[in-house]
Amino acid sequence: MTETTQKIDATLLNSLVGYRLRRAQLAYFENFTATCTEQGVTPGLFGILCVVRDNPGLTQTAVAKAIDTDRSAMVSAVDKLEKQRLIERRQSDSDRRSYALFLTEDGIHFTENLHKKVLAHEAHFEQVMNKGEKEWLLGMLERIIDLDHPDG
Repeated sequence: MTETTQKIDATLLNSLVGYRLRRAQLAYFENFTATCTEQGVTPGLFGILCVVRDNPGLTQTAVAKAIDTDRSAMVSAVDKLEKQRLIERRQSDSDRRSYALFLTEDGIHFTENLHKKVLAHEAHFEQVMNKGEKEWLLGMLERIIDLDHPDG
């Protein structure tokens, strides 16, 4: 029996929620990457675009907190989106030391088009779910997140 045909016992791994979540995440992001790579967008950049679209004028720090990323990573991500002319920084009205983020006109159109592609990507995964399971899964994942991050 060769390594490629040998049956591997993964009973312990497959009984672990974290292992299954990680495998599902890998499958999900592999498909997401195939969907969005031609647009030059990663899941993190998509998250920034969505938060800024729905909350224009948030500071970089607030956006970083909303998507649970570190502030230093946020600077380079915003730099990239700014170079692509999708986002612009403006001095914050409430704090002169901070920058508020806004989508540019191109950024609005880009995000809307990308959102349509991402919805098609989501539909790919939803096809294995029965009625009500998506809501159940989202609720379960939220409770898992809240367990260690009760503030969201």
